[in-house]
Amino acid sequence: MRGFLGLLLVFAVGVWTQKLPTRDEELFQIQIRDKSLFHDSSVIPDGAEINGYLFRDTPKRYYFVVEEDNTPLSVTVTPCDAPLEWKLSLQELPEESSGEGSGEPEALEQQKQQIIKEEGTELLSYKGNDVESYMSASSPSGLYQLELISTEKDTHFKVYATTTPESDQPYPELPYDPRVDVTSLGRTTVTLAWKPSPTSSLMKQPIQYCVVINKEHNFKSLCAVEAKINADDAFMMAPKPGLDFSPFDFSHFGFPSENDSGKERPLMSKSTATKSRPYAGKQKVDLQKVCIGNKNIFTVSDLKPDMQYYFDIFAVNTFTNMSTAYVGTFAKTKEEAKQKTIELKDGKVTDVFIKRKGSKFLRFAPVSSHQKVMFYVHSCLDAIQIQVRRDGKLLLSQNLEGVRQFQLRGKPKAKYLIRLRGSRKGASMLKILATTRPNKQPFPSLPEDTRIKAFDKLRTCTSATVAWLGTQERNKFCIYKKEVDENYNEEQRKREQNQCMGPDTRKKSDKVLCKYFHSQNLQKAVTTETIKGLEPGRSYLLDVYVVGHGGHSVKYQSKLVKTRKFC
Repeated sequence: MRGFLGLLLVFAVGVWTQKLPTRDEELFQIQIRDKSLFHDSSVIPDGAEINGYLFRDTPKRYYFVVEEDNTPLSVTVTPCDAPLEWKLSLQELPEESSGEGSGEPEALEQQKQQIIKEEGTELLSYKGNDVESYMSASSPSGLYQLELISTEKDTHFKVYATTTPESDQPYPELPYDPRVDVTSLGRTTVTLAWKPSPTSSLMKQPIQYCVVINKEHNFKSLCAVEAKINADDAFMMAPKPGLDFSPFDFSHFGFPSENDSGKERPLMSKSTATKSRPYAGKQKVDLQKVCIGNKNIFTVSDLKPDMQYYFDIFAVNTFTNMSTAYVGTFAKTKEEAKQKTIELKDGKVTDVFIKRKGSKFLRFAPVSSHQKVMFYVHSCLDAIQIQVRRDGKLLLSQNLEGVRQFQLRGKPKAKYLIRLRGSRKGASMLKILATTRPNKQPFPSLPEDTRIKAFDKLRTCTSATVAWLGTQERNKFCIYKKEVDENYNEEQRKREQNQCMGPDTRKKSDKVLCKYFHSQNLQKAVTTETIKGLEPGRSYLLDVYVVGHGGHSVKYQSKLVKTRKFC
């Protein structure tokens, strides 16, 4: 027998000659299946890691026997999801227990009582959640007792003990510098690097590294990570009333319903639970674990800006599946690039470009006291959202398109912050003017309907007649034409709908004419125009621009017309 033996000879056997657990794994598995021998699993086998479970405030004891003096000994305890209090003590064996002997049962009972009554010598006590070990190059023979307790909650733990620590080395060895370094830091990425384990480079044992990322704290062991993941999975897999079953569905809990005819019904299969909740069984976003092979550099991506994360690296012996933790680190990702605030000058038009789904911030700080402030906004493409705050107080929030104006009550030394949010469809362009001295509107007013109507019956081989609405205010209207291909479609027309592109961007040859008109009666504020000099059977894009007093123009919706091929 090896020098590292189980106490079950003293506590659980009825015959002195029964075998104790040995380093022979096959024999140990046979023994562990023998319920009469290992009824309480209180024996620690030599050279095999055991998994245990503690109920809160309920101590648990493990035992083993070292038969010969001067025996090397190593005991490692790994707390998982809660701190542990544990104590290792040595109790000398009665003389009768050292040999093979043929003692009577009465003598065994006396030895048992003797062992329990004597306190023994405490070798090591520990309290916390670190992976802690007791190591001795020369241990005396005797009975060793490991007592564990969890005062915080029910918890898992692992224990490994060996009498041949030099040759076993089941846990990967850490390098002389076990720290994890952050070599690169971005807004959504962090690059980690660490020195390789000597177990891989020197001992040629199969090692892989697992990276763990979370937002709460560093982990002392891979066991603690897996306990956290399993706890999250158990919570997510738990049936939810209203999602997986009705709160009034008593048959869900095993009670027969009217439709079941008394048949027993299972709670829920795993497949059903997963189908009901697509995210069931997945890790929470706040905790990620990824094993990357034997690389010792890794870039974590898809992180959130300006957020602190904790990073742990675990070296895992893929042969024994036992792991060792590097000294973890933490890092805070970089902030989002701060939005540059555009300063608005009183009475001056400012052009603003916004990326798709983007935002822009503008600031208006009048230099003098004012009773009111006017905002004129011309959205050139799709609708945008505008928010206006005065000294932090929200005054305005709405979606707008086309030309709009807003009058807000002023305040001495007030400062205005304008937030513009773009469209989800594409980039946005707009013009904005803020002033405390409103006189004439910088952008021309528009009718509610900015379409151009073409009269099919008045269409000829060389001309087209169109009409559009005006307003009560006298404005200048200019009409332009552009020949386009027969394949010109609606999507192309929409891309050219930038209302802020004025007549100054057009070719002189595109211009048809400019004219002024208005009407106090909006029902009569309509004008028509016949565009001549066109080619038969050709397609033309017609644009109407209305030009305001300040020279700023707004474009009506483009109209595609086609002349007759035969007349």
